[in-house]
Amino acid sequence: MCSDHSKKNELKPWLREQWVIPPDANADFVCAMEDVLGVYMRPYDPKYPVVCFDELSKQLVKETREPIPSEAGRKERFDYEYERNGTANIFINAEPLVGRRSVKVTDRRTAIDFAEVVREIVDDQYPDAEKVVLVMDNLNTHKPASLYQAFEPKEARRLLDRLEIHYTPKHGSWLNMAEIELSVLSGQCLNRRIPDQETLVREIAAWEKERNQGERKVKWQFTTETARIKLARLYPSNKTG
Repeated sequence: MCSDHSKKNELKPWLREQWVIPPDANADFVCAMEDVLGVYMRPYDPKYPVVCFDELSKQLVKETREPIPSEAGRKERFDYEYERNGTANIFINAEPLVGRRSVKVTDRRTAIDFAEVVREIVDDQYPDAEKVVLVMDNLNTHKPASLYQAFEPKEARRLLDRLEIHYTPKHGSWLNMAEIELSVLSGQCLNRRIPDQETLVREIAAWEKERNQGERKVKWQFTTETARIKLARLYPSNKTG
């Protein structure tokens, strides 16, 4: 079960190896980066919760032969052959300061699916918030217009008025703390063959429940000051003080 996991798979924010760094002197990048880092430095305010959003595609794989059960001194063994059984999309939103996350599995990742998840965040998860401060990347469906595709104009505008959206820069998805949650989910729950969407939903629900009960938070340490030193080459001028 996914609920049986270890802390060893936790990842430190901003210290992962696979960064995609933009070209030098990139004003667009540093502007968006400093905007997101400024959001992360805000003190906790339940009326303005900072929520990070991301998504991941998962290939579903069925066994073609029954695995051989584990026994003393030998792990469970799986045949190398398998059968592809479609894909599922995983939406995740996480509030790092309180150690809460919510995961939803869908058949697709369309603008309509995105808009519906946003509605759930605003109305179901944070009904008492003045505004939900939403941090996410620039995926083509992650835009306000998607709400107008999904809902009537009045409803789309109602939802957008409850949102304060901040985008991570291009090549800067590592600035999204929801990506850390997806990395943990992948390492603790998705790193094996999962045959169908029903099993995926059940396993992720167990992971989500245990992680929320433990109030697992992200200790973000990368600040604007750190960025101006470690990523100085990305700034268009030397006047970064």
